[in-house]
This record gives sequence, structure tokens and C-alpha cells, in this order.
Amino acid sequence: MWSLGKVLNTPEVARVYIGSFNDKPMREAAAGPLGKELFEKEQDDLLTDLKNIPKKACDRRINEFVKRARAAKIHAYIISHLRKEMPAMIGKAKTQQRLIDELENEFGKVQREFHLPAGDFPNVEHFREVLGGYSFDRFEKLKPKMIQDVDDMLGYDIPELLKNFRNPYD
Repeated sequence: MWSLGKVLNTPEVARVYIGSFNDKPMREAAAGPLGKELFEKEQDDLLTDLKNIPKKACDRRINEFVKRARAAKIHAYIISHLRKEMPAMIGKAKTQQRLIDELENEFGKVQREFHLPAGDFPNVEHFREVLGGYSFDRFEKLKPKMIQDVDDMLGYDIPELLKNFRNPYD
């Protein structure tokens, strides 16, 4: 059995339209007076939704971009935090393993320190797996200018960009 979500490749629930979508006029006797009205409304809805496809695709792309930008910001905070927790000389391997083992607590520290939403954080288990291949003391320091640039983009540039795609008649 196939899934409609996989066929359409969208996160939204697919809308199913009912009606008689052909080029012949509908006979009221076939659908009844209420059925004809319902079919006509469904046909109007379908045509409206088809006209809005480009706008919805644009919105979806911008939303995905915003989600990736927020994830990159969270990753930068996490990586910087883990680097800061590393000792300068002795016990690096042991400290790194402790940080990986207690990653959920480290996420909590980052979340509280920078007032970040918990929902923006990556999956702890997946992040833990990925971290195993890196040396924390080689991670980059946090660059506040880059974080500010991302915040400015999310707070000002994206809303301004969205204004260009909004229909004034919506």
C-alpha cells in the first residue's frame, strides 16, 4: 500500500475534493440539489487551491529555510558550549566522553543560557552519535557577529522578503 504523503512529498494533509470534474454539465437529478451545490463548491475550492500553489510552495521554502537557519544557530551554540567545557590540558578524552554521556543536560544548559526554545534543539541521540567522531577542543569559538546576522535575517530580512510575496488581496 502506498502513502499519499510519500506520493505528494508534502508535510500537509492532502485535501480530497469530491465532485464530478469533467467538461459536461452536472445533472441535478444525478447528485440531488444539495449534491450539485456541494460539487460546485468543491470545484471552486479546487480551482482556488490550484491558483495558490506557487504561493504555498514559496511559503514552504521560506519556512524550511528559517528552520535550517534556526537549527544552524542552535548547533553553533551547542558546539561552542561543548568547546568551552573542555579542559586546557589534562583529561580531554574523559571530559569529552562525560559531555557526550550527559548531552541532554548540556542541551539544557545551552537552552537556559541563551533563552532558546527546546523545540529547536536536535535529537539528542542522533547528535550524540555524530559527536563521537569529533574532538571538542578543535571546535570553533562562537562568533557573536554571525549569531547577530542570523537573528537580523530572521527578524528583519525574512519578514521583509515575505512582504514581496504576499498578495494584497488576501
